[in-house]
Amino acid sequence: MMLRLSVLVLALAVVAPAGAVTVPMPDRWQAEPPRVRSLLERAWAAETGGGSERNEALAAALYCEAARYGSAEAHYRTGLLRAQGGRGVRDAGLAKSFLSFAHELGHPQAGEALVRNALGDVPQQMPACLTDEHPYEHIAVVQEDKYVQSLPARRRDVAALVVRLAREYDVDPRLAQAIAGVESNFDRLAQSPKNARGVMQLIPETAARFNVRDPLDAEDNIRGGLAYLRWLHRYFKGDLVRVVAAYNAGEGAVQRYGGVPPYFETRAYVGRVLTMAGMGHMVPVGLRN
Repeated sequence: MMLRLSVLVLALAVVAPAGAVTVPMPDRWQAEPPRVRSLLERAWAAETGGGSERNEALAAALYCEAARYGSAEAHYRTGLLRAQGGRGVRDAGLAKSFLSFAHELGHPQAGEALVRNALGDVPQQMPACLTDEHPYEHIAVVQEDKYVQSLPARRRDVAALVVRLAREYDVDPRLAQAIAGVESNFDRLAQSPKNARGVMQLIPETAARFNVRDPLDAEDNIRGGLAYLRWLHRYFKGDLVRVVAAYNAGEGAVQRYGGVPPYFETRAYVGRVLTMAGMGHMVPVGLRN
């Protein structure tokens, strides 16, 4: 099944957006796996207008992608947006489904939200985004650099370090920043349930392979991730689609399938990273709208 990815227009502004809305994110998101938390944080920015133009359609798509990883919080946030958002995203049947899933997954506020939004008698509707390969159904305008400038200072500093070091490793800075953004949203202390750690989410084997002594040290971790990207670039002879797919799924999987593996996570990852990097034209036809 073809993955329809929207065209993401990346504006290369380098100053903080004037009048950007900064709404605190829930503290409990810190317990989410890094990649899920990155999706939640970016969805929150799209929902509230933090760092970019407000875009509820994009927020709903990002929340739903996070929900595919089994996140009760992502189900809850999607349900609230579908129940209370603007006309373009409001759908009572979808709201009930997402909030019901969140309740079944143990979210402490989902049951109350079902009652508060008077969804008891509404027929549930299975959300297509949970079962098909169409995570982005709407054209989305993402101002990536403005989003980065809206982050806390410590994360902005990490993003700047990624860009600076990328040039040293002959890695395109936009690609390096996009991967770091998707992997950890520039959190140097991020750690996944699979023990991937740090800004570039290096598993222990990759960290050892590229001489990373302390994966929670931002510079050490970023250098390891960039060294791996440089190696992948040489291994796949500059084919950035395979490079990005291999960073997510491993070079072995890319070799076995002769390209992007047929995993939802990897297919979505390739499209999201390349479009965030301003390289949407490189996304294979089978991974586009």
